[in-house]
Parts: sequence; C-alpha cells; structure tokens
Amino acid sequence: MKTSYSALNTYKTCPLKYKYGQIDRIKEPKRVESIFGTIVHSALKFMFERNPLYPTLDEIIDFYTTTWGEKSEKIVWRNQEKKDAEEKMYYEEGVKILTNFYKKNQPWTFNAIELEGRFSFELVDEASKETHTISGIIDRIDKDPDSDVYEIIDYKTGKRMPAQKDLEENLQLGIYHLALAARWPQVTDENITTSLYFLRHNDKVGTTLAKPALDEIRTQILGAIREIEEHTESDDFPPTPGPLCNYCGFRKICPMWSHEYPSEEKTVDDDEANAAIAEFFEIKEAEGENKKRLAAVREKLLSYMEDKKLMRVFSSSGYITKNVQERSSYDMEKAGDILKKVGVYDKVLSPDEKKLERLLPSLSPEVQKDIAATKSTKKFFVLKHTNKKNTASNDPLEEKQV
Repeated sequence: MKTSYSALNTYKTCPLKYKYGQIDRIKEPKRVESIFGTIVHSALKFMFERNPLYPTLDEIIDFYTTTWGEKSEKIVWRNQEKKDAEEKMYYEEGVKILTNFYKKNQPWTFNAIELEGRFSFELVDEASKETHTISGIIDRIDKDPDSDVYEIIDYKTGKRMPAQKDLEENLQLGIYHLALAARWPQVTDENITTSLYFLRHNDKVGTTLAKPALDEIRTQILGAIREIEEHTESDDFPPTPGPLCNYCGFRKICPMWSHEYPSEEKTVDDDEANAAIAEFFEIKEAEGENKKRLAAVREKLLSYMEDKKLMRVFSSSGYITKNVQERSSYDMEKAGDILKKVGVYDKVLSPDEKKLERLLPSLSPEVQKDIAATKSTKKFFVLKHTNKKNTASNDPLEEKQV
C-alpha cells in the first residue's frame, strides 16, 4: 500500500473523508484555509531560495501578492456575501505572518539544504510480510554547518500549538524523521531534530525522537494501514463528525450533512421525513419540560412524605410508593491487596476491557489477532438530537438492535 501522513491523518480524523479522497478519488473543493496555507508555504520557500541573493522582504511580499491573485480565484467561499471581507482578512494575515517571520528568521542565517523536498521510504509489516510505501513533502531541512545535526521543519498556519510532551507521539514528525533516516542511513537518530513552526505565533517547538518513540510511530503507521485495508475489504468507512466538518469539502455528499443540502426534486418521502423531524424536536422539547416539572413535583412529594412519616401516598389516579435502595462500591485497590494475600484475587476480579484495549497495541500481532477473535460487536441505532445551540442530547428517543 502507498500512503502518506496527510492520508493517514485524514483517515484518523474521518474514515469516510479518507474514502472519498483516497479511494473514490473525488476532488475536494478548495477552501480558503487550504489555499491560504499553500500560498504562505510557497512564499516561505521563495524566501529561502538564493538566486543568486536571498530576496528582500518587499520581494517576498510581492511574490505572495502575485501568488494570492493567481490562486485565490479557485477558493470556494462558505459565504459569498462576506467574500470580500474574508479575502481581505486572510490576505493581510499572510502579509503579517511573512513580515514577522522574516524579521525573526533572516534566511542567510540558516543553512537550508532542501525546500519542499519529496520523500519516499518503505516500511515492512513483519506480521503480514507486506511492504508499504510512505511518501510526502518536507517543507524545509536545515543542517548545522558546525555539526552533523539536521533539523526537519514543518510550517503550520493553524492556531493551536501542541504541548512539548505530545511531540514524541506526533505522527507527522515521526514519519519525517523516518524518511530522513531512510534517505541518509549514516545520520544517527540523535542527530535528527524535528520541529513544527507555528507561523501565527511566530514560534517553534521541536524534539529529538529516540528509538522507543520511533518504534511506536512505526506501530501507529502499520496499525492504521491494517485498519484501512480491513475497512477497504468490508467497504465500511464510517463518518466521524466533529469541528473539522466545517472545513470539509465533502459535506454535500456526506450522509452526516447531505440532508442539509436538499435536492431540487422533492418527494413525498422528503415531506414526511421533514414533518417527522419537526415532530421529533417538539416531543423532545416537551419531554425536557416534563422532566423539569417531574423533578420539582418529586421533591415536593418526598418532603411531604418525610414530614408526615409516610411511605406511600394515594390519589384517585393511583398511589406512589417511596422505596429505599442502596448502592455499594468497594475500594478495589484496598480490596485487591486483601484478596491477593488469600490467593483468590484472580478468581474474583474479571478482566477490564478498557485496560485490555489500551494494552493491545503493545502486544505482538499474533496475540492481537487471537484476542480480536474473541471480540463480539453489537450495533445499535440511537437517535440523538441537537438543538439550535448545537448542544447534543444524550437521551435516545429510540434504540433498535440490529
């Protein structure tokens, strides 16, 4: 299988989006965020190209402006009415980013040996004996002229910076490290640093990955590839809705969102479904109000029965009984120590499925396969509603086993 970090990350974010783009090869409309990032990256590449001199800041801004004019026409805007204001905002943000970056990172003070370089390396899955190809593009590679240290730099136009402790688990940095190590085997792991430069913050975070972290990255890659192959065989790529849906170009065909974009040809089924949706919300709204009323009435009854020392109250409609229930729980750590002393710990404590799920990635592929054979899955249809404030309800209206 041939894949890349961007493809694996797309699969992790939303399997259905991965299918649309990587398997079905449907071309995704370009959003402003994507084209903005591409233009800024192009300008940064231009900044570090010496031909024969490095460009001035004015030349870099001119390059950015020209490129923006050429590529901005391809942008699919979410709101045409706000197009001009939004385009102006993004353009000016790019100028600000490039200006601040240039002031802090004059290109002649770095030894950039490669810009937007393509890479490709092979990864062997020892379990299946399959060889997979991982490819991609690295924004920039610097080499310290006074040592054998190489720095891989990836530019980010997003706002969120990861914590330092999360960098060792960063799949992108791990793949880039493996790519450089495969290209230049003579370079040791301790002489490769990987960095993410967050342009909006004009700040960089980086790490040097050791063998355990790199082994974990390999496990992540191979695990994701196995999942993709399994889903491809079963043709089962579920959508995973989340905040990034707002930036996805496949909303109009995604089963999570396509109903929001109705076709011009309406049918009786469409009208009946729309009526059912409206009724659904009416029922849930009434249900919510009734829950509040019921809770208030319950408190009044409990107070009355406590005051009158009653366990049951009557009316013409029936009677209500107050039952006392108890729920107990143990301090399992303390109980476990006691049970271990008498040799019955393993007999009374059942396996913990959550702990098992966390343990699985560290087991051998053979053991993972054996454990997977013991797993059974039941699917349920659960309807959840979300009001206009985008607050999801955890109360299912209907649950149906299939």
